[in-house]
Amino acid sequence: MASAPNNTESTLASFIWKNADDLRGDFAHTDFGKIILPFTVLRRLECVLESTKDAVLSTYQQLEYQDMGVNDILCDISGYPFYNKSTYNLSNLGGTKTKANLEDYIANFSENVRVIFEQFDFSNTISKLAKADLLYLICNNFNAIDLHPNVVPDRTMSNVYEHLIARFGAEVGTGSEDFMTPRDIVHLAATLLIEPDNALFEQTQGLVRNIYDQTCGTSGFLTDMMNYIDGLKDRYKVAPALIPFGQEIQPETHAVALGSMLLKKLESDPSRDLSQNIKLGSTLSNDQYMGKRFHYQCSNPPFGMSWAKDAKFVQKEHNEGKSGRFGAGLPKSSDGSMLFLQNLISKLELPENGGGRGAIVLSGSPLFNGGAGSGESEIRRFILENDYLEAIVALPTDIFFRTGIGTYIWLISNRKTEERKNKVQLIDATAMGASMRKNEGNKRKFVDQKAIDEITRIYADFTESAVSKIFDYTDFGYRRVRVLRPLRMYIDFNEFNINKFQSLKEYWKLPTEGQEELLAYVEAFAGQEKSFTWFNEEFLPNFPLKKMSKSLLLTLVDIFGVEKEDADIVYINDEIQAKKELTDYENIPLNQDIYEYMEKEVLPHAHDAFIDEKYTDAQDGDIGVVGYEINFNRYFYVFEPPRHPNEIMAEIKLLSAEVAQLLGEV
Repeated sequence: MASAPNNTESTLASFIWKNADDLRGDFAHTDFGKIILPFTVLRRLECVLESTKDAVLSTYQQLEYQDMGVNDILCDISGYPFYNKSTYNLSNLGGTKTKANLEDYIANFSENVRVIFEQFDFSNTISKLAKADLLYLICNNFNAIDLHPNVVPDRTMSNVYEHLIARFGAEVGTGSEDFMTPRDIVHLAATLLIEPDNALFEQTQGLVRNIYDQTCGTSGFLTDMMNYIDGLKDRYKVAPALIPFGQEIQPETHAVALGSMLLKKLESDPSRDLSQNIKLGSTLSNDQYMGKRFHYQCSNPPFGMSWAKDAKFVQKEHNEGKSGRFGAGLPKSSDGSMLFLQNLISKLELPENGGGRGAIVLSGSPLFNGGAGSGESEIRRFILENDYLEAIVALPTDIFFRTGIGTYIWLISNRKTEERKNKVQLIDATAMGASMRKNEGNKRKFVDQKAIDEITRIYADFTESAVSKIFDYTDFGYRRVRVLRPLRMYIDFNEFNINKFQSLKEYWKLPTEGQEELLAYVEAFAGQEKSFTWFNEEFLPNFPLKKMSKSLLLTLVDIFGVEKEDADIVYINDEIQAKKELTDYENIPLNQDIYEYMEKEVLPHAHDAFIDEKYTDAQDGDIGVVGYEINFNRYFYVFEPPRHPNEIMAEIKLLSAEVAQLLGEV
């Protein structure tokens, strides 16, 4: 058996992917991943069972026809919640009946493993390889690779799976790197998520907690969190037990996650099959954990993923209000990030049961997308006003495999410490990335252990510094206030306006007697220009008709009124009228009085501006629509004074001289 290359997981993935060389010509490049990925999982499981294989077979032969709990017994002997009772493995399938023997091998796995290969549609793959006369070769290729956990640890194997998926995605032209959360980001998120509970773990030996990843991919995030907690056994007599739960939408990736979780053990319950907790389906429209709550959550939902396919179900839950997961609001259908954020909050364990904490990796758009009253803003409002947001860490750019955009870790909690209540900590870790020795896609930087320790210390200290800012949650809020400018007019009874008035339906609606009386009254002012104050104080009170409809009044203003900047303000029924073209909006900080703001910021520039007091917030009924945004750049902006003109001029002269010299040489 050949050992796996003792270097990076990407090199090991490349080593495994070399099987593609044997597949070319007989298979389309888009099929390579469908073959290589299940064989990798099969080899991993086979290596794990190798040491107990003979004992399992021997026991099965003894118990085969006895009415006993064979499944539990065989699992006890294998040391894992799965087993295989076939005499075959990849090393002894033979060259003549390879297909039948491999099918027998797969069929004799325990049910929880057979499900994995059903999701891979492995029986179809076996048939195609056999038809191409490549099955025996591929089986031998994988038999030559040692993927035992002693050789390839869980975390490394998880990365190998994800690199293979990325290769598969590259072949079919999809963004499969979306499944990959870099291990440095996972480690940072895990450390931040667990940090407040270090004392709790120390005080309560053997504490059992659960963790959920709503977009678990190959279960890398869950695996790393479990490894992190398991590592605490060096600090405590009994390490806390972390029970994983997850959901994944892609069948192939879900199958890999099942394979990974079959190999994970709980020290307190080693026979427990953790793969049963990894569900298949869309978290947004087919939530497999509806109503369940978790102590910890970790998630890296795909950036900018459309939720149009889930729209029907999401809208239904939104309409349920607080009883649904998405009652706070709906973002634009082009990006479902904030739906996953709401789902996370809906699954926080209740405070009376110990409360819940979550770490979710998001792009920058959930910080500021959408204005006041939009779905995005209302979601931020829900999170902030209910005091769920504990901290946000801005990560370095170029830290993900497929994108160089800015990314952030949001820390969500419903059990904040007293000092953090109604507060939000922002940490700028954008300058804490170390350069990669070798770039992997867009990933040019990583957060090393030194940076992880520093970020965690900054978070734990909860003090202000150049890279740590602490805000009251209301500091992120504002009211979008509608500011109006008055309509100004004078009245012009010229002949054209009078004739125009006679042609309108409001005039002809009047009885004949009323028409004559009204026309005579208006013609008495023919050729005159009057102020709007006169119109209100003289013209209307002496109007000949006993009752004037509002529509007729507005028609009179529309026909005879002429706009002019220095004319009188237009009042109708004692209500000031606004000029629509001059309507503006002001975003006034939530903690500031809107009238004081107007006095200081608006009236010096527009002395007659006034607030539209009918433009109110749907939730609190106060003037102005409430909005929330978190603008990292504003809070961490450092002014750099421009260079002195003499310095710039000296540089221009130097460059000019160099250009002249180069031209002379030409």
